[in-house]
Amino acid sequence: MMLFNDTELFSSGLCGKKIFDLPDSELILIDNFFNKEESDYYYNTLLHQIKWREYEMEIFDKTVTAPRMIAWYEDKENIGASLNEPDWTPELLTIRKKVETETELSFNSLLLNFYRNGNDSVAWHSDKEHHTGKNPIIASVTFGETRMFRLRHKFRKDIPRVDIPLHHGSFLLMAGTTNSFWQHQVPKTTKKVLPRINLTFRRVNREL
Repeated sequence: MMLFNDTELFSSGLCGKKIFDLPDSELILIDNFFNKEESDYYYNTLLHQIKWREYEMEIFDKTVTAPRMIAWYEDKENIGASLNEPDWTPELLTIRKKVETETELSFNSLLLNFYRNGNDSVAWHSDKEHHTGKNPIIASVTFGETRMFRLRHKFRKDIPRVDIPLHHGSFLLMAGTTNSFWQHQVPKTTKKVLPRINLTFRRVNREL
């Protein structure tokens, strides 16, 4: 796995805060949620500090290795949470605090995805409801290369696909009934791109 440090090649969004006018959805984007200096620091720190791992997933009754690497963090006091879960790093706690301050919500778990190059991706899906409920609130932070985040309505073909470039330091909030009515993906790209790190904060209830 090759690691890059030259974050000067990353572009940051300049559009500020945007609330999307989409049916059956609550979607908010904040570009430059973290400034360039902060984003460079978190990218470099997480890139080398996080213990990234591959994982297997089921597709069409076959077990395959997912086209990205991941890491999972969860508060130890969660009911049923494994004592083997890693401790939150100071950087992750600082990022979580800013996300919670912005949203006025609390999160107790975090999934990190590491996209090493343009071949790494996430296929069309809605997030699983197990342990998060039917309409989870997902707060997403991106560091590194800009990648396209796409959404499509599950039931209405008359609604055009939505393409959102997630830049270095951006924040995206998916809330309301977004997960019930929309699917999302991060597609592959043939362009030569540097790595991207994405953090998705969630509220997990182990009693569900």
